[in-house]
Amino acid sequence: MSVIKILILSLVSIVTLFILSKLMGNKEMSQLSMFDYIIGITIGSIAAELSTALEDNFIEPLIAMIVYALASIIISILSNKSIKIRRFFTGTSLVLLDNGKLYRKNFAKAKLDINEFLMQCRTNGYFHLSDIQTAILEANGKISFLPKSEKRPATPSDFNLTPPSDRVSVDIIVDGKLLKKNLYYTGNDELWLQKQLVSQKVDTIEEIFLATCDSENHLSIYKKENLENSEDFFQ
Repeated sequence: MSVIKILILSLVSIVTLFILSKLMGNKEMSQLSMFDYIIGITIGSIAAELSTALEDNFIEPLIAMIVYALASIIISILSNKSIKIRRFFTGTSLVLLDNGKLYRKNFAKAKLDINEFLMQCRTNGYFHLSDIQTAILEANGKISFLPKSEKRPATPSDFNLTPPSDRVSVDIIVDGKLLKKNLYYTGNDELWLQKQLVSQKVDTIEEIFLATCDSENHLSIYKKENLENSEDFFQ
């Protein structure tokens, strides 16, 4: 009986955690503030406790999860309306390097030593501080780098060029299934698709694993292949 109860409570905790996460909003781990991180791990711990609550007190951790989630939502709303509250909970950005000067006090505030800063510079492709105009520690703990103008990659505007607008490739067929809305979004129809399939010697849609349409209206087709790469380069 206890096993069945654990299964039921686990499902309840998963569903509750999913709903609360949707209400609090989706963020990547690198975008979480300190407060968001604390709230997240606390709710996760309570959810784990809820899934193994064999006694009749499973309501208490459920209420606790909801309270933490509501606190996060309320603080998020207040932070959007007040700069002071936002700075208090999410923190502020700190300038670590600007125009050849390292700001030691900001390093101390961030509790960041120079060796760790240099490591962050190298992992972002800057092996010489002289290549960096400004380095800013963001509120989420990541460091943003502004390279000096002579060190940044050239762009078309540097050569007075205006390339045509581009767009991301649109998935037309996924795992043998036609996505009609995506097909119509590209300005094409089933007749155009059929002609493309014939020109690329594809008999049926079912044999396609993925087909995408780019900004030049070119259809790229990847068939279903039962092949295995014997050379794994990513072990």
